[in-house]
Amino acid sequence: MRYIIIGAGAIGGTIGGRLHQSGHDVVLIARGAHYEALRTTGLRLVTPDVDETVKVPVADGPVDGDVLIVATKSQDTLAALDPWPRHLPVVCAQNGVANERMASRRFEHVYGMCVYLPALHLEPGLVAAYGTPLSGALYVGRYPQGVDDLSETIAADLSKSAFAAQAVAEVMPWKYGKLLSNLGNAVEALCGRAPGINELFGQARAEGAAVLAAAGLAHQGGEQVATGDIEGIERGGGSSWQSLAKGSGSIEADYLNGEITLLGRLHGVPTPVNEVLQREAVRAARERRRPGSMTVRQLSSLIAERSSAVSR
Repeated sequence: MRYIIIGAGAIGGTIGGRLHQSGHDVVLIARGAHYEALRTTGLRLVTPDVDETVKVPVADGPVDGDVLIVATKSQDTLAALDPWPRHLPVVCAQNGVANERMASRRFEHVYGMCVYLPALHLEPGLVAAYGTPLSGALYVGRYPQGVDDLSETIAADLSKSAFAAQAVAEVMPWKYGKLLSNLGNAVEALCGRAPGINELFGQARAEGAAVLAAAGLAHQGGEQVATGDIEGIERGGGSSWQSLAKGSGSIEADYLNGEITLLGRLHGVPTPVNEVLQREAVRAARERRRPGSMTVRQLSSLIAERSSAVSR
């Protein structure tokens, strides 16, 4: 089976690189300087245990394959899928819970993948994966529910490729659980690792949990991934932090905090914390600010102001 990894960044590069290392047929889809680096030099996949450059086949557009694994940010999903044949199965290995629904408008066979995978991609051709001894924990299942032969095969292939992977019949509760843990991404991107961010994390997650309860949406947490240091490559931050660090001009907050904002509006639950995090993260990305451009005090003040407004 040939895996096509659409988006060979931190997540896609680690998944594709690990599958290739264990002997599976993989093609990485990339663009720009990252594509050129992968094509000419290969993928340098660095972990706490090994630093290896692997020559994974790479392309910058559609090629023949059997399974599409989408690892782009959610705001790029539709554009990334647009050129691909619609008979192919699509696996959404992404944060948030909107991708599977978007893909299902165009593709018949859609799978969700809940991803716990600490990794970094800031430099063309280089992906650092900090999980050890396994690179991550991955849960895959049909969307909206169910397990079939393909999901079992994908989980088995990943399990042989340095991941803790399993096929699950109810994949979306796993993804809603991951959504709650990702609500702090915007805080980290805006404030870095400043003292006081954990309180903001907790506020965002508590608000998110209340919204999911009002919407009747089940959620569950995933396996903790042990991490190690990589000499010479500081870990930095998560996916949203990396978007600001790269100056990409966009960020996934509309599909993380924005999902809670949307559900809150639909079910009559105020979401001032996530509204502010969404708004400020999108603004920071649009203005190409660096990570840590706000203080915790500034962000807390904006949240307090919005909370006061919605309680009137």
